Amino acid sequence: MGKRAIYPGTFDPLTNGHSDLVQRAARLFEHVVVAVATNPGKRPRFCAEERIELARIALNGIDNVEVCGFDQLLVKFAKEKQASVIIRGLRAVSDFEYEFQLAGMNRKLAADIETLFLMPSEKYTYLSSSLVREIAALGGDISAFVHPEIETALCRKMR
Repeated sequence: MGKRAIYPGTFDPLTNGHSDLVQRAARLFEHVVVAVATNPGKRPRFCAEERIELARIALNGIDNVEVCGFDQLLVKFAKEKQASVIIRGLRAVSDFEYEFQLAGMNRKLAADIETLFLMPSEKYTYLSSSLVREIAALGGDISAFVHPEIETALCRKMR
């Protein structure tokens, strides 16, 4: 314990799988920063401010978790937040190649920051933000996949 970790992502929206990883990380680290990325390469459904606010609502009650946005190189932001560990989630083997490449690049850019891969609970291994958005867009029930406030916000966006 005693270390600070950062869990970056677009979180469009934050799913129960993401929340599960945050809860796991919060048990392992003294402080966890959930860093909501402003990623110009993606076209999120929610703006950065909305994603930050929704993440704060969904993660409310986990005392050692901070939610904030960032729009710079992850390792630079991690250093600003005094995080020595980057948390990344692995749901399936298909995630590994991309995550392995990211971890290698981050290590090259900042050798003093480690990447730690966490697996979500088995009940969330199939879950992704893009699937949740697709289900919501087609009028499906997403209540089992996201916090109730996120469900409401996403359904409102899809109308």
